[in-house]
Amino acid sequence: MDYSFLDFLKLVGSLGMFLYGMKTMSEGLQKVAGDKLRNILAAMTSNRVAGVLTGFLITAIIQSSSATTVMVVSFVNAGLLSLTQSIGVIMGANVGTTVTAWIISFFGFKVDISHFALPLIGICVPLMFSKKSQHKSLGEFIMGFALLFLGLSFLKSSVPDLQSNPQALSFIQNYTSMGYGSLLLFLLLGTALTVIVQSSSATVAITLIMCVQRWIPFEMALAMVLGENIGTTITANLAAMSANTSAKRAALAHLIFNVFGVCWCMALFYPFTRLISYIVATAGPGDPHELMRFLDTLDTQDVAAISSGETLTDSRLIALREKMLSLQVSVSYGLSLFHTMFNICNVCIMIWFTKIYVKICTKLVKSPPKTEEDFQLKYITAGLLSTSELSLMQAKKEMLVYAERTYRMLDMVKNALNEQDENKFLSIFNRLKKYEEISDRMEIEIADYLMRVLEGRLSAKGKTNLSAMLRAVSEIESIGDSFYNMARTLKRRNEAKITFTDEQNKCVEHMLALVDDAIVQMRVTMRKQIISRDDMALTHNLETQINSYRNMLKNKHIESLDDRKYKYSDAVYYMDLISECEKAGDYIVNVIEALEDTEIL
Repeated sequence: MDYSFLDFLKLVGSLGMFLYGMKTMSEGLQKVAGDKLRNILAAMTSNRVAGVLTGFLITAIIQSSSATTVMVVSFVNAGLLSLTQSIGVIMGANVGTTVTAWIISFFGFKVDISHFALPLIGICVPLMFSKKSQHKSLGEFIMGFALLFLGLSFLKSSVPDLQSNPQALSFIQNYTSMGYGSLLLFLLLGTALTVIVQSSSATVAITLIMCVQRWIPFEMALAMVLGENIGTTITANLAAMSANTSAKRAALAHLIFNVFGVCWCMALFYPFTRLISYIVATAGPGDPHELMRFLDTLDTQDVAAISSGETLTDSRLIALREKMLSLQVSVSYGLSLFHTMFNICNVCIMIWFTKIYVKICTKLVKSPPKTEEDFQLKYITAGLLSTSELSLMQAKKEMLVYAERTYRMLDMVKNALNEQDENKFLSIFNRLKKYEEISDRMEIEIADYLMRVLEGRLSAKGKTNLSAMLRAVSEIESIGDSFYNMARTLKRRNEAKITFTDEQNKCVEHMLALVDDAIVQMRVTMRKQIISRDDMALTHNLETQINSYRNMLKNKHIESLDDRKYKYSDAVYYMDLISECEKAGDYIVNVIEALEDTEIL
């Protein structure tokens, strides 16, 4: 067989173009419908049927079950979906991904859409240079659509021509006549290909081409499709590797759901495939098995001629080519129908066992022991990102956790203020110090995550929100620094054997209470989707109270020094605490001002 390394690179390049087209088309659609997708998933209920329909709808829109399942894992990780709800959405995603196979079958094998690819790219170029983000996203979708089918066309012409090399073809076909052994072998092949390519849609396209090129019989292609349903679960499991326990359980549920589905389908494989063949033969373009029988009646020269992309002049060969193309359509329809029927039947059967899935996944993935001082991000991970727009929502959730941890530091400062026992004070101080270190690490982790999100495809509004969140994260870290500085001041005071007067203690306690009110209001405001004018007015009012009380204490401090109520050296620590409280109030206001114009679920 005359198949060089250059030909192999063309094959890889064609697959790369197909994958890039799929990715670009999916991302373009996600950006166009990002807000709608967030609203749909955020409004999810525990209704299993609603979950299935939601998963189907989103996957049909964005044309990627992997993207949907990663999104679902992210939502579980962020606490927006329960494990039970996520299973329903994942079931729906499995059905939604079959839409891609139908698009490829209809356009890729019935219509040579590659002829329209360049005109489509010509249409999308002006859109991609538009100033409006919606137009850019639409241009990306059209570009991805064109590249996808251009890549599919190149893929069909780049696969090795085994028809002219019977020895190579017979080598492959030696493994197609071992009954269930062959089915298991090609099931594993489909799984491995999907794991490698990271796209079940691409593997379905490869399977279609292998089958219509007569490399493998129809039944082996169906076994590969079953394997692809297992292989596609790897993406969600990779995304969940560094996620929380609930997200890991959701990804595992996806794997178990598909594996159980493949098991029952393998047990009923031949009756099920006969049903598919009957439906396609009676209600569709023809019997999917007919292609193999038709090509077996032709000699290798005729097969090579009608399989080539060259223009034919012989009327007999033209008729044979038309016959072959028609039968190829029947094969692609058969594979697509099998893919769809399998997933629909699987959902109809497995949806009644959702609670059992939850129990199995809960038992297999144990919850780790909780330690408050252990540093671990709760909602964002170092693994795969969700879709860029949805990743902002996860980052906001993590910021709320960050603010909560920082608030705990204030309680520790209050406890340390009047603690007389040196050992207990040092215990509180060391805990505060550890929290401050956690605060620094959380700032870096959240900021790094946001910067990785920025590398993705974000809308103009998403970029504005991201910049605001970066500023807010920095200000929250400064609040934590202020609380740690207060603890250090108290430590220096104790080492100097200085004791505050009762009046000084009451003033510091009142100032800390004002800061407490401000940070509580900050946390309440951060949870809102839109920060209103009333929220901003209340925040500024609390800051004004802190500033006014600080000014009053400064004036009173001068009077107390004049009246020699305490030494100046003793008062240094007292005024440092008051000043640090005022700084914390400023940082709290800065957080809300940074988030004022954002709108993230």
